[in-house]
Amino acid sequence: MDWASILGNGLRSGFGPQAASYALLAIGLNMHYGFTGLLNFGQVGFMLVGAYGVGISVATFGWSMWVGVLVGILGAIVLALIVGIPTLRLRADYFAVTTIAVAEVLRLIVRSGSAEEVTGGPFGLQSIADEFHALNPIPNGTYGIGGLSYSSGQLWSLLVTWGVALVATVVVILLMRSPWGRVIKAIREDEEVARALGKGVFSYKLQSLVIGGVIGALGGVMFAIAGQTVNADTYQPQVTFFAYTVLILGGAATRFGPLVGAVLFWFLFSSVSAALRQAANAEYLPGFMTTGGATGAVVLATVGLALVLLMVFRPQGLMGRRQDVITLTS
Repeated sequence: MDWASILGNGLRSGFGPQAASYALLAIGLNMHYGFTGLLNFGQVGFMLVGAYGVGISVATFGWSMWVGVLVGILGAIVLALIVGIPTLRLRADYFAVTTIAVAEVLRLIVRSGSAEEVTGGPFGLQSIADEFHALNPIPNGTYGIGGLSYSSGQLWSLLVTWGVALVATVVVILLMRSPWGRVIKAIREDEEVARALGKGVFSYKLQSLVIGGVIGALGGVMFAIAGQTVNADTYQPQVTFFAYTVLILGGAATRFGPLVGAVLFWFLFSSVSAALRQAANAEYLPGFMTTGGATGAVVLATVGLALVLLMVFRPQGLMGRRQDVITLTS
């Protein structure tokens, strides 16, 4: 087993642009679930809208990529209003079911053959971020040490995506320190008390859904830009639960939990994947763990086990406080 290669692969993924995109997705979820108490199981829908806003604008209509970014953000706002206005008065579990259904319906629509002329259907859209990569000031080459190395294009995407994630984190921190944020946290603590004090609970929850959705859409935008492509099969329901894992790992209702959680989650996920691949090649694993795509299932099971252990021994996450967990689960 080449442990240096395994560690390098984990670090490379943990600090890569994909991890940064998931950090944005988790920051949006933190606004919904961590600070407001909204059980949104369809965050991937906002990610899809952001990604396809860029993809359709560039590849289908020939617009500027920057216009596509605005289209993705506006699409997330519209989606939040469409989902939130009729459903935010529902009980938490009904709202969760509605959001996951909406996200999956959106994915199936953009993947359908009838939408192929606009969305690319099951084939997706390619070459959507040439403008972004043309701005890359980093000379061609490879940068880093050993396994923790990136090409100039990957490094450019990494720096910009993590920069956007840091800006989103600062925005959320400032919002939570404002009077608006105090009302949001009061709604999480006890919605009826906030309503009794004259606060428009529905309006505040809708605003939180919009803000968190826009941040999630930015995750989709940066994910699509970094990969230069969008494909509906990327935005399946498990993406939302990966984002919840990131959030829980770092700590819900914390300032920097989503950032830390994204790094640790992708480090663990990629390290375990690399270790299992090497073990399979060396025939250290039984046959049922290496055939028919079983290795990927073992990776998910291992990451799931780590999350269960975390919830048992530190349910508040690595950066959270136990009183916040009590509030969120009460």
